[in-house]
Amino acid sequence: MRIAISTGGGDAPGLNAVIRAVVLSAHHRGWRSYGIQRGYEGLLSFNGVVPLGPAQVRGITHLGGTILGTTNRGNPFHYISRDEDGKEREIDRSDDLVSAFHASGFDALVSIGGDGSLQISHELWKKGLPVVCVPKTIDNDVSGTQRSFGFDTAVSTATEAIDRLHSTAESHDRVMVVELMGRYAGWIALYSGVSGSADVILLPEIPFNIEKVCDKIRSREAAGRRFSIVVVAEGARSIDGNVELVERRGVGTVDRLGGIGSKVARAIEVYTGKETRTLVLGHLQRGGSPTTYDRLLALRFGAAAVRAIAEGAFGKMVALRGSDIAQVPLDEIVGRPKNVPLDSDTIVTARELGISLGD
Repeated sequence: MRIAISTGGGDAPGLNAVIRAVVLSAHHRGWRSYGIQRGYEGLLSFNGVVPLGPAQVRGITHLGGTILGTTNRGNPFHYISRDEDGKEREIDRSDDLVSAFHASGFDALVSIGGDGSLQISHELWKKGLPVVCVPKTIDNDVSGTQRSFGFDTAVSTATEAIDRLHSTAESHDRVMVVELMGRYAGWIALYSGVSGSADVILLPEIPFNIEKVCDKIRSREAAGRRFSIVVVAEGARSIDGNVELVERRGVGTVDRLGGIGSKVARAIEVYTGKETRTLVLGHLQRGGSPTTYDRLLALRFGAAAVRAIAEGAFGKMVALRGSDIAQVPLDEIVGRPKNVPLDSDTIVTARELGISLGD
């Protein structure tokens, strides 16, 4: 058996742990593993297939990033090609990818990625490519699994940053607005905001009223608490219909969210007169060594992916269900993002702690 491994989309702490688990689990079965570099680009645009054995994955569990590299531009169904005059256009190279996969002699693919990568894998599986998926996203927005690896590390990083802001905010009597990743799901903002004792948490799932936000800041001021911490998810939007801020990028790329933190900070300063500063934590949430939780989850996912291949369970994703690792058909999860339930215990807890959610 010859297994190919691909990492696509944004990086996340724990990717290398998954790769190591796949390679070692396959090796113990007498199978061979190969890595496809830079997502599917390694098959489509350059000779990017490398053999992976125990020696190549030794000592990588604790490393952030991915030894195979990754990209957000490798969708074979919307591949970016340049004309002779340099103009970009989209073409479908999915058949080329499937042909290259079989020509390389691979028997199965382990695709490690988030919602975008899962959709690509699903379409490739329908074209006959034998694939097993591993959910990867710091945003924790993949349905079908309680957790995706990388989320715990991102929350830990964000919580530590919020902890550090308390002392400087209090020293200067300032409002500090922290913008966190998560795209259209507020998991990172909610978990780190509650854990970091934020005063306001703004989520994509709950459109916010800036007056309600400012009321919370004014009430703290009246009570002698002359500083506030506001946590904003990058996909948060106001109740007046203003959409989240999106930076439109080039052909074939994913639109980049960002800027809502600055918008909220400016409004707070205008409405309350309080000096307000903004911190965009950005890619610090993606980097660094994975937490113990993420390492273990990633290793379990990798080993479970190889077990799924051994069972011939293609077109499925390994997932955390309770305390066990299960197999979920891609048909049930693709195109169904997992948002924070408005009646979740953590939302209720935030409200009972006196945290404003802007509504």
